[in-house]
Amino acid sequence: MQDSFFSVATADAGTRAQIAQSVAQARQLPSPQDLAGCAYVSEALRIVDEGTADFATVDRILQDQAGASLGPFALQARLGAVPALAAMEAVYRLQHEEPRLRPGGPAALRLAADPAALQPFTEQAVPAPAELPPVWVSTRAARRAELYQLLKDLGARIETGQSPSPQALSLVASLGFDVTTVAVVERLDPARTVGIDMLVEDAATKRRVLATNPATRPDMRDAAHALFARDGKAVSVVRDTGGFVTQRVLAAVVNQACDACQQRLGSPAELDAAIARDLGLAQGPLAMGNRWGPSSILEVLFNLQTVYGDTRYRPSPWLRRRGAIGLSLLQDEN
Repeated sequence: MQDSFFSVATADAGTRAQIAQSVAQARQLPSPQDLAGCAYVSEALRIVDEGTADFATVDRILQDQAGASLGPFALQARLGAVPALAAMEAVYRLQHEEPRLRPGGPAALRLAADPAALQPFTEQAVPAPAELPPVWVSTRAARRAELYQLLKDLGARIETGQSPSPQALSLVASLGFDVTTVAVVERLDPARTVGIDMLVEDAATKRRVLATNPATRPDMRDAAHALFARDGKAVSVVRDTGGFVTQRVLAAVVNQACDACQQRLGSPAELDAAIARDLGLAQGPLAMGNRWGPSSILEVLFNLQTVYGDTRYRPSPWLRRRGAIGLSLLQDEN
């Protein structure tokens, strides 16, 4: 299977640039790893376009939560923002403007015009509120039992009523939805509502990611940040977005890898290994999808479609069918 122009396994920058140029000039078809790389980078670009977080924060979140050796923007920088954008736009055209592969907007142009826009990562300072409010957890939260145990371990005062008290911090943990949508649907006070990404088991991550909504009070944001940083684990607070960062980017890569399997561009095992190698992922996207559950990845995608109304998030038949009948994403057909 040919290398990707994004490949972290190809040390020679000239080789990567040559592959990118060949794809951009339609002299070479994009590899399955190119397609997955375009999904990886373009979804991260959309998050920056939305003002959710800056380039460096998105990179660090994916490194610390998903085990990526390089974030999408560091991966893009190895090739060069200008040739990377040209190659991604060519892939989009060659794939008949497939929405899943649509390149980013202003963020991509900013990186192409000024590589210095990719600044070094700066850790957010942990607030020190005088007192932390009690915490109420949504009844629909992902990994709710795990989240409860985490809060107990952190010494939080937990409310267990059907609804939060007027003083409580309301904590939601959705898959695919933004915090605003969950607050409205669950009739929570948005001023006191903060989200936490619980797609990945907390014990398996080096960083917790919280999200505010446009109405979240600064004292509630700071209280959530201080609480989840109590044990020394890094915390990033981002602005509202569907699917936080990790859910959204990984769901896009898993979905694209599933579509490559559906198109018979290689065996599932070969594709999974090649994409993991070239994008520098700790696991292949199909293995990651199995680990967190095809049904969870489907939920992220369906809810992203609801939030954004974009066909970009429509699930691949490979993912949808295996999720529906409980098969591994690595399961081929006889």
